[in-house]
Amino acid sequence: MKLGRLNHIGVAVPDLDAAIAFYRDVLGASDITAPFVLESQHVRVCFVNTPGEHGTAGTQIELLQPTVADSAVGKWLAKNPLGGQHHVCYEVPDIHAAKAWFERLGKKVLGEPRIGAHGTPIFFVHPKDMGGQLTEIMETPRGEH
Repeated sequence: MKLGRLNHIGVAVPDLDAAIAFYRDVLGASDITAPFVLESQHVRVCFVNTPGEHGTAGTQIELLQPTVADSAVGKWLAKNPLGGQHHVCYEVPDIHAAKAWFERLGKKVLGEPRIGAHGTPIFFVHPKDMGGQLTEIMETPRGEH
């Protein structure tokens, strides 16, 4: 398996609209996607697009507000009421090969691959197996990189 680029950093927030205003008004973000609900993960989400070098796309910040208190993000936010970094996401060329590779190494994959907020297959690897960081593995979107 070959790890690809850092696609995004997931940030759980108690109020998505307030977080969008913060990124726009305080941090100067000018490219923020419209919020949408990802029912399968019980979150309202948007992406802050950061600029990359030489006109390329930078790493995204994924802002996540739970829509259900007992969802994974809702439970995390209950323990961290101010919000904060929830996960990091790396791209891979083949999601099924990556899952098999992590499992061969004895890493705890959390569920089967499913469609994530980018519309591509994803899965998560447990923080205990990833140096304390919840890690999302995402198949590189078609037509990118």
